[in-house]
Amino acid sequence: MNPPSTSVTKNRQYGAEHFLNRELSLLAFNRRVLAQAADDTVPLLERLRFLCIVSSNLDEFFEIRVAGLKEQIKLAARSVGPDGLLPKEVFRRVVREAHELIAEQYVLLNDVILPALATEGICFLRRNTWTPEQAAWIREFFFREVMPVLTPIGLDPSHPFPRVLNKSLNFAVELEGTDAFGRNSGTAIVQAPRALPRVIRLPSELTGIEYGHVFLSSILHQHVGELFAGMNVLGCYQFRVTRNSDLFVDDEEVKNLRTALQGELPQRHLGDAVRLEVADNCSPPMTDFLMTQFGLARDDLYRAPGIVNLVRLIAVPDAVDRPDLKFAPFQPGLPKSLTKRFDIFASIRKQDILLHHPFQSFDPVIELLKQSADDPKVVAIRMTVYRTGTDSVLMEHLLRAAQKGKEVTVIVELMARFDEEANLSIAAKLEEVGAHVVYGVVGYKTHAKMLMVLRREAGMFRHYIHLGTGNYHPRTTRFYTDFGLLTCNPEIGADVAEVFKQLTGLGKAGTLKHIWQAPFFLHKRMMAAIHKETEAARAGRKGRIIAKMNSLLEPEIIAALYQASAAGVKIDLIVRGVCALRPGVPGLSDNIKVRSIIGRFLEHHRIFYFYADGEEAVYLSSADWMERNFFRRIEIGFPILDARTKRRVLKEGLRAYLADTSQAWEMDATGHYALKASTRRVCAQDMLLADMQAAG
Repeated sequence: MNPPSTSVTKNRQYGAEHFLNRELSLLAFNRRVLAQAADDTVPLLERLRFLCIVSSNLDEFFEIRVAGLKEQIKLAARSVGPDGLLPKEVFRRVVREAHELIAEQYVLLNDVILPALATEGICFLRRNTWTPEQAAWIREFFFREVMPVLTPIGLDPSHPFPRVLNKSLNFAVELEGTDAFGRNSGTAIVQAPRALPRVIRLPSELTGIEYGHVFLSSILHQHVGELFAGMNVLGCYQFRVTRNSDLFVDDEEVKNLRTALQGELPQRHLGDAVRLEVADNCSPPMTDFLMTQFGLARDDLYRAPGIVNLVRLIAVPDAVDRPDLKFAPFQPGLPKSLTKRFDIFASIRKQDILLHHPFQSFDPVIELLKQSADDPKVVAIRMTVYRTGTDSVLMEHLLRAAQKGKEVTVIVELMARFDEEANLSIAAKLEEVGAHVVYGVVGYKTHAKMLMVLRREAGMFRHYIHLGTGNYHPRTTRFYTDFGLLTCNPEIGADVAEVFKQLTGLGKAGTLKHIWQAPFFLHKRMMAAIHKETEAARAGRKGRIIAKMNSLLEPEIIAALYQASAAGVKIDLIVRGVCALRPGVPGLSDNIKVRSIIGRFLEHHRIFYFYADGEEAVYLSSADWMERNFFRRIEIGFPILDARTKRRVLKEGLRAYLADTSQAWEMDATGHYALKASTRRVCAQDMLLADMQAAG
């Protein structure tokens, strides 16, 4: 069922100077996230959370993007992206930017956030500040909780350097003397137990404050000598290695995707090293030794002026009960048609229902599955699963529906990065109760968000549909902005049924009336919509495009936008993360503006608006404007047909964000972002919260 091959570089009309680099743009996004941690109008514990999010993002950046660059360099690849940069040049620039970003991160942590937390009675006690009473409590904790699970490895011919797990916290220990067997290698490796928390709270009576903490690394450092009786510890240094975590499954050779993936997953933690982090007190000889063991060079070394791995602090904001230092809690609202005890089927038959997360609750989607599992009129349920979590209530309802004899079919995407193990578990549970589990199409990730319920009514079948821009993940719907549409429009239902038929069976791609589907037609339809605006502007009519997405990289789309701008189409792009398009270049993109919204919630909608000679076409989608989404994934773009619903999408999803003067970063032609300057503070996320959250 492969679509015709599509070359995204054919008929290239614009040179490399018209495109920004993907990796550098991704680092620029993380600078904008770090700015949230530096913003003193953001609650203090949330600033700490943003700081940790940057570290988590950078981990994945190194695991995937930097790992990919290093692979290309190793293979002496000469291919260049739209920006014209060779892998070596991209890597050189990435190294410089990443080192600067991480240095700024530690300055912010050590000089601003930790001192500010200390003034609020939230402290992280250094070893040289421990009182005798604190030291005694910590020593007892070490012998009771830590030492029993430690496995020190002294390096000698029978104990070679261990295979250090990806992103695990470890200690390199320099030793002097001989042990009971006469060994004197001088070096040992100790891995911090993964089962133990990285931050330990001390009893308040020992600290005189409510939230006094000590790092597990400090405890280990203080007592590491207990692991090497009769030897002198000359130095103890934290280190952490980041490895290539991209999975490879050969599309041509694979016979059983599930089995192949199960074989690959254990190797993820032991891929090639791509980054080494060490504490800044690590001695030069030990640093050189570690780099040699991991096959890394100076560019791959990152010295941490403080704790190694800031991600470990992510648990602190949730563990500290200080509401005054966090974002105010909120209760997601419900659409007016669902505010009372509701029959979900009757509500959808009455009108299309638009859900705007996280401002509105995800519960109606859960309720659709719950009522479907129990309703004798429901005969079949079909659903795509990309990310949903290991303990999802949605899966509980699907399992119950299958147990009750419903025809349950679930397309589980096994290659959802970093969710592979969770999805394998989900697939196994569904199969155990008789559900049909399909792993999509090899070579194409199933990224579309679709749920279809088939219900027998008055002697005929009716389709109840949910389509979304985000995952079926109840937890992330509290933090990601997304739209979901509940409808029983028969034409939309027929389109969704056709897409499910493609995914589960064999045959040619059928014609869809409303839905734009990748990898077949989504790119063509988007290009045609942009060209229509271009032709309208050239003919002297109004041309207008507004698009909101996570990433904008696809070269032909960018070229089409440049052409539209040159024709006079006014274009506003709201791109949260990576953007390769250069706005505001005279003669090229004068009419294009690019902004990025970074705030409390992760902006995740994909919304596409075209003036369309006054018809105002509005599409929601699971797809960004990237090559992978257009050509290597199964995605959908679905129209908003109901006029009332369309007005809501425009108001809440686009115009609110174009009016934002609080969290909007505007991009210039060089790729530099600056906060929008304004004397009037307007925050789209705050406005939407105020308008839609439930009454207290």
